[in-house]
Amino acid sequence: MKGLKFFFFQMKRNPLSIAGLVLIVIFTIIAVFAPLIAPTPEGQFNAYMIPRDGYGSTPKPPSDEHIFGTTEGQYDIFYGVIWGTRTAFQIGLIVMGAVLLIGIFLGSIAGYFGGIVDEIIMRITDVFMAFPPLILAMAVTIALGQGIQSVMTAIIIVMWPSYARVIRGDILAIREEDYVEASRSVGSSHLRVILRHVLPNSIYPIFIMASLDIGAVVLMAAGLSFLGLGVPEGYADWGQMISFARNWIVGTPSNTFAYWHTVWIPGLFIFFFVMGWNLLGDSLRDILDPRLARR
Repeated sequence: MKGLKFFFFQMKRNPLSIAGLVLIVIFTIIAVFAPLIAPTPEGQFNAYMIPRDGYGSTPKPPSDEHIFGTTEGQYDIFYGVIWGTRTAFQIGLIVMGAVLLIGIFLGSIAGYFGGIVDEIIMRITDVFMAFPPLILAMAVTIALGQGIQSVMTAIIIVMWPSYARVIRGDILAIREEDYVEASRSVGSSHLRVILRHVLPNSIYPIFIMASLDIGAVVLMAAGLSFLGLGVPEGYADWGQMISFARNWIVGTPSNTFAYWHTVWIPGLFIFFFVMGWNLLGDSLRDILDPRLARR
């Protein structure tokens, strides 16, 4: 209870962190109640496939039938952005969970044992970090084929090295502390020392990183989908929604904003989702890291 009180006390001190929490709560509600907000048409097997109203290339403006209008290929924008919220949470949380597990496991082993083990793991991370993240993600996605699993796997491969390196650096300092030496001296196993003494005192920085990087994960996934390397065509994904709109960004010669809805609506969903996680991550940084906490 004291921990929760301290958390909310710190949140109250920063209005922007409250805004970030509110945004994440709103998106969570949208994701949870997506089947009620945007019901899946009868007979459609996969709820994540966006229903379409024909096959015409010219987008339709918002109407009673299509609240946010349709994009190229007559995909319903409202359905796409609502179910795309679920896709964003799915990618962000699963990818970050896997990245944390891999980063903590490998970084802990490298930092605690050192020597040849540390050298091998760190050289492997150097190989992965030598590639530009987006280029490596594109190469992995192409190799694995289109699909949300391929996108998540590609981003996990891109992101885990930085987490392993951060946790390894913190453990290198903590493993020499007196309380760690005392635990070793009484016969504690390596696993016990790592889980009871080393990790609890070195893990907070990567949790802060993770809260800030969830937005970056969603942006990278949206970028892959925009390039046609992500989810299959018609899948509810914000990046693909913007991809459908790229031929209509400038509208028509007589009306520049004729098709604004095809770009702005999915774009704003991405913007506020990423902004929410960034603001929430900033507040978690202030709360979990006493060196950065406001006085």
